[in-house]
Amino acid sequence: MKISHKGLYALEALMMLARHYEQGAIRIRDIAYEEELPEKFLELILLELKNARIVESARGAKGGYQLRRAPGDIRLSEIIRLLDGPLAPFGDAEQLRSLIDRDLDHRALYQVFLDVRNAAAGILENTTLADISRRPPSPPKTKALRKKKLGRGGMLPMVVHGNPGGKE
Repeated sequence: MKISHKGLYALEALMMLARHYEQGAIRIRDIAYEEELPEKFLELILLELKNARIVESARGAKGGYQLRRAPGDIRLSEIIRLLDGPLAPFGDAEQLRSLIDRDLDHRALYQVFLDVRNAAAGILENTTLADISRRPPSPPKTKALRKKKLGRGGMLPMVVHGNPGGKE
C-alpha cells in the first residue's frame, strides 16, 4: 500500500469539502489556498474524483466543487483504491492463505502478514471522511512542514509498499 502526493492531496481536499458539506460549492482556488495544495494538480485530482462520482462541480459565479455524498458515506478505502490502487500491504489475501497452508515452516510469518493486511484494509474500510474531518482544522501548514511530512520520494514515511501488480 502506498499513499502518493496525489492520494494525500485528494484526501486533504476532500476533508476540507467534508468540513464545508452542505454549504455549497467551493472554488478550486479556495481549496488549494486553504489546504496549501498546487492548484493545477488539484484540478486534475478533482476531475478524477468527479468522474468517480465522489464530488460534483457547479459552474458560474458560485461554482466550484462539493461532495456528491455525505462525508459519512465516503470511505477512505474508496478514495485510496481509486487514486493509489490496492489498500492492503503484502498483496493478495488468498495468496497469503495459500502460503500459510503450504509452507508449514513459515506459517506463523505469513499469518502475521495476513493479519497486518486485514487490519490495514479494515481500518480504511471503516473510516469515513466524516470520521477524519470532525477535528477542528489546525493552523495553516508551511511548505517546509509539508516537505518534511512527505519526506523524500513524495510518499508518506510510514507507508509499506505493497505488490503493485497483485490483488488486495
